[in-house]
Formats: sequence, C-alpha cells, structure tokens
Amino acid sequence: MMVRRLGLVPYEPSWHAMQAFTADRDAQTPDELWLLEHPPVFTLGQAGKPEHLLTATEIPVVKIDRGGQITYHGPGQLVGYLMLDLHRRGLKVREMVNLIEQAVIDCVAEYGVEAVRKEGAPGVYVDGAKVGALGLRVRNGCSYHGLSLNVDMDLAPFTIINPCGYSGLETVQLRQFGVTDSVAQVGERLLAHLERLMPPITRGIRAH
Repeated sequence: MMVRRLGLVPYEPSWHAMQAFTADRDAQTPDELWLLEHPPVFTLGQAGKPEHLLTATEIPVVKIDRGGQITYHGPGQLVGYLMLDLHRRGLKVREMVNLIEQAVIDCVAEYGVEAVRKEGAPGVYVDGAKVGALGLRVRNGCSYHGLSLNVDMDLAPFTIINPCGYSGLETVQLRQFGVTDSVAQVGERLLAHLERLMPPITRGIRAH
C-alpha cells in the first residue's frame, strides 16, 4: 500500500478526495492508506438518523456515504482511510471489517490495553466502552472510508450523540489507560499491524 500521512486536514475535502480516487482508479492503481486527523465534525452515515444528534451544536454535521450512524471526529483521534481493491486481495467486506478490527485490537494490546469486538456492533471496545470505530463504502469492488481510534482527544462531543446509533454508549481513549504516544506514533503502530494482516495482491489484473 502507498501510505499518506496527511496530518490535521478538513473532513469534507478528504471525503471528496477519497471519492475521486476511487472513481478514477483502474486495475493498475496501487492501494492507498491515509493516516490523518480532522478538526471537530460529526458525520452521519447513509442510513443515519438525525435524531441520534441529541442537541443543537456549532460542530458541523456532514451527511456522507459510508455505512453506519453518527460519529464524531476531532483532533487527537487517529483516522485511517483504506482505499483497497478488495477483489485483487481476495477480501470480502466482512473479512475486511474483521481485519481492521484485529489490527486495532493488536495495536492497543502493545500498550497493555485489552480490547475486543462486540457481536453485531462493528468497532473495538474496552470494558464495553468504544475506543475505535469503523465505517466503509465499497464501490465497484473498491473500498474507501475506514477507521478511527481515540488517542488523546476531547470526548465531550460524544456525549451529545448516540455514538454509532447506540444510546448511552460510553467512549474512551488510549490516554485513559496511560498511553502517552502521539497520534502519529499510534498511527505507525497501527500501520504495522494493518500491513501484517493485509492479504497480498494475488488475483492479478482486474478488468473494469
């Protein structure tokens, strides 16, 4: 994968860049992983219900084309966008979700934090509280959007939403467990696990 470390970048231009990359790619286009942070923003998935935003806010709310309900992005949260040709890697969507979750679980385990999956609720959890979220869109067999991992951020905006559509779902971050690494440092650890788990390109050239 080609890895792009983008720093703190606005949400909507990043989303539109993902869409354009996916629309323009062909059978020769390398897969990409973008590691970044966003200024404060709520994003609402395709089937997202506006009532999961519980109170008026000055934080922008952007209706987008991934799966899932509402979530929050802000500085101090690691975001990873995966633009993959799933067919070339022999991946089904459910397998990719499992791969992303496992990479986050393995990443935080390096810090002594035990995280798990939750049946029927994609993401990664510590003692029932959500530390990592994911949401994907697949178009013509190619993915975009990806994951977020709370590192060292202001969690207050999560209290005015039903995170991912779940009322009362608590959110946590790595700082609460004594992790002092920066978002960029956590990103490099997560990258290593994603690359370790990612199937190689084995299907050859795919006709479009």
